Amino acid sequence: MKITTFLFIVLATIFYYSCNKDAKTELLDSKLEDLVKSRSKSGTLGYYAMPSSNNYSALPNQDPKNPVTQEKVELGKMLFFETGIGMSPKKSESQATYSCGSCHIPEIGFTAGRFQGIADGGIGFGSHGEARTINPSYDVTEVDAQGARPLPVINLAYVRNPLWNGAFGSYGMNEGTESVWGIGDSLTLINKEKREGLEAAITRALIVHRQVVDKHLMDKLGYTKLFDEAFPDVDPSERYTLQIASHAIASYFRTILTNEAPFQDWIKGDRNAMSDVQKRGAILFFDKAGCINCHNSPSFNNQRFSAVGVKDLDQNGYLVYKTNDGRNKGRAGFTLKDEDLYKFKVPELYNLKHAGFYFHGASKKSLRDVVQYFNEAVPENPNVKSERLDPQFRPLNLTETEINELTEFLENGLYDPNLIRYKPTKILSGNCFPNNDKKSKSEMGCN
Repeated sequence: MKITTFLFIVLATIFYYSCNKDAKTELLDSKLEDLVKSRSKSGTLGYYAMPSSNNYSALPNQDPKNPVTQEKVELGKMLFFETGIGMSPKKSESQATYSCGSCHIPEIGFTAGRFQGIADGGIGFGSHGEARTINPSYDVTEVDAQGARPLPVINLAYVRNPLWNGAFGSYGMNEGTESVWGIGDSLTLINKEKREGLEAAITRALIVHRQVVDKHLMDKLGYTKLFDEAFPDVDPSERYTLQIASHAIASYFRTILTNEAPFQDWIKGDRNAMSDVQKRGAILFFDKAGCINCHNSPSFNNQRFSAVGVKDLDQNGYLVYKTNDGRNKGRAGFTLKDEDLYKFKVPELYNLKHAGFYFHGASKKSLRDVVQYFNEAVPENPNVKSERLDPQFRPLNLTETEINELTEFLENGLYDPNLIRYKPTKILSGNCFPNNDKKSKSEMGCN
């Protein structure tokens, strides 16, 4: 065979398979596009598209009393990581050693590096918070750790009532719950101030996590000018407070969007943003697996609560602090209604790839484990009787190949690789962050 004939055959073969592959990809794109539009609440792909983080007017669910501005966002970003406001610990040795960021690490999706976050009363960091442990000088009753795994603080622009039980915020799912405000959790009295969920929940968080904001401290740390620039319309006598700090952090939270994930790029027209495997996984998400039935929003969260029978933190063999805070009851811990027992917030699904622990009780350690759990639909918590389970919680009948494809979509199709862009390069106190205890500083290489 002549060389020219051989080359022709090789090139023709490559061309054939390339065209065939392109045709299959086009079919995947077409099928996925039809499915997405059919489940979209607007009938368009754009329903699932997130805005640019600096397009403040496009950010949803803003509190009319706290519109997002650049000045608020910059202040909120600094305060979120500022260890200098951790000034009300149980023991004086822990002053200025922890921050909100202690339990919400940007590199792992703004969640905790271990199964349970520890702020005051914790020491150490490791590489991404996984090595944080209880300070030996603290009794377990003194440590600041919650009875459920921390939710990621990403895509909160799509969350009206934060936390696993949705207890905070005067509107959304909390309309009609006024009779229990201040009962199950005394701090839910904040809801009487008629505020959106982020503003209410963050005020509560700053109190619970033993942080301080006042004029004297803001002067000392150098934040007074930033407060003045961000909130010029607030009377100076009320400007340097936990509530106003919560307004800044809420503004910052609303800009933390996973708008650079492959699925976001695909939605916006880049048909090469996802691999064919990710597209097949997305098709399963919107079709056979039925994930979209419970996770139908731009961030794939939902304004509802669901019982899927997973174990609580203290049922998983973990050494857990503060298991008596009612977190294991789910929505019922707030509403005090029996029918709400063990129902938890349907969370968003972006950037879970490196989270390491999943569900409120951290019972699963990989996204594939999560997919497998829903595929089998066998509850693991003996306290959750079958009659309490969500009707959507039923076997999916996915094959091993389909489980792998759906997992690939969740892990990488919904993964924004650049969340570090939402982290400041420094904080005004000059302290190390997100932790400032001696052990953390050594492990982080921070002086």
